[in-house]
Amino acid sequence: MDVLSDVIAVMRTGRPVVARVAWEAPWAQRFAPVPGASGFQVVLEGTCWLLRDDADPVELRAGDVVFLPDGRGHVLADSPTTPVTARACDPNDPDFAADHPVPANPTTVTLCGAYEVEHGVHPLLRDLPDTVLVSGPEPRAAVALLAGELERPHLGSDALVPALLDTLLVYLLRTWFTGSDRPTGWAAALTDPVTATALRHLHRDPAHPWTVAELAAASGLSRAPFAKRFTALVGQPPLTYLTWWRMTTAARLLRDTDAPLATIARRVGYTSEFAFGAAFKRAHGTAPGRFRRSK
Repeated sequence: MDVLSDVIAVMRTGRPVVARVAWEAPWAQRFAPVPGASGFQVVLEGTCWLLRDDADPVELRAGDVVFLPDGRGHVLADSPTTPVTARACDPNDPDFAADHPVPANPTTVTLCGAYEVEHGVHPLLRDLPDTVLVSGPEPRAAVALLAGELERPHLGSDALVPALLDTLLVYLLRTWFTGSDRPTGWAAALTDPVTATALRHLHRDPAHPWTVAELAAASGLSRAPFAKRFTALVGQPPLTYLTWWRMTTAARLLRDTDAPLATIARRVGYTSEFAFGAAFKRAHGTAPGRFRRSK
């Protein structure tokens, strides 16, 4: 079981959006915060500056990808000293690209967009810094394909663009996690062999009646050191995480499938639909059936 893929599938909702925009100097555009989404900016050509209220300006070059896990507002500009346009734009706005016609002499070309996410559903986003800057062969490869589909749409582009955006998300998170010199939080949990082994078991078979001793043995440690290590890196004791993951998985199944409640209960480790309903209500504050009807 690929834990990172599993986590992304749970936290992503809706369809990602993206727009290709060309800029002509001088320019400085404010991007509004996007609640309930994680934003991104990709520099295709030229250079620009990322400006945030609480940080120093950062120069971006072609191939750089900026990921903003909490969808925070920011500014892109050709120079830190260029006056910022008064109107903040939103990449979720369907008219965003139309509002930015291609200039005669573009100096910078970017891709801007957002992923709809449930920020409270997984600690992966919480443990990331406010701004993630990555560059590397894998993100660049996804960006090149994505830019080509946006610039020259063909048959199937409507299917390819969301898939390529998901690919870019996986690449940028994987690049960040594996490239961190001193990983913390989920970056450490996914790269630590002991914790990663336990997480793979829990994600592969959440219905199994796992015990801490069984997980410890599968991970190659005795019970007490394993429990301490897992809790320190993941932020929850092993069986607390198991319950949380079961309820998170159940919520996804209720939202995305028509499977009967009894079937979902069995898939997440409950032989009784009543016991499953009580556990789900404790976790989500509402009964499974009502949760499904609200989505």
